[in-house]
Amino acid sequence: MNIENVHYLNMFLGTGAIILQVFSVVALFLLFIGPKKNSYLAFIDKHYLTLGFLISLGASLFSLVYSEIINFLPCYLCWYQRIFLFPLVFIFGSAIWYKDRKIVKYVLPLLSAGFLISVYQNFGYYFAETGSLPCDASGISCYQQLVSEFGGYISIPMLALTSFFGILTIVLVAHFYKKED
Repeated sequence: MNIENVHYLNMFLGTGAIILQVFSVVALFLLFIGPKKNSYLAFIDKHYLTLGFLISLGASLFSLVYSEIINFLPCYLCWYQRIFLFPLVFIFGSAIWYKDRKIVKYVLPLLSAGFLISVYQNFGYYFAETGSLPCDASGISCYQQLVSEFGGYISIPMLALTSFFGILTIVLVAHFYKKED
């Protein structure tokens, strides 16, 4: 894949990540502070399996595109996040197939672990000095800034964090949103 196409892919994914971040923050705000009855939260609650499946599938596919097609090899923190991300595609897919909405107890541990690893990686990526980074930049490392869009805000660690944050938000809305009859 040539450099121009990689840039367009980065811009596409970066724009999608920012949109997902905004929608997630709005959903969490409405869930915990907003009115009890809300059409936005009702939509998320009704379609949370499909939304979770699409976000986890997109995140899984694009992480594979970066590593297998573009040849940005993942660091060990990225691998740990993949361990918790890839099963989500199958859990959400199976839940859609069997129309089982009660998967929160299965996906929440995976999401929580992946989210915490991603928060740790992002904190190190954006705020740590290079001497104290968990991934050595001399080998395989996300700290080489292979993806840096929107003034450096969008990176591979931020894309991963956004995916976990978005799916976690959807699951929290599906679990805590109670429609008033």
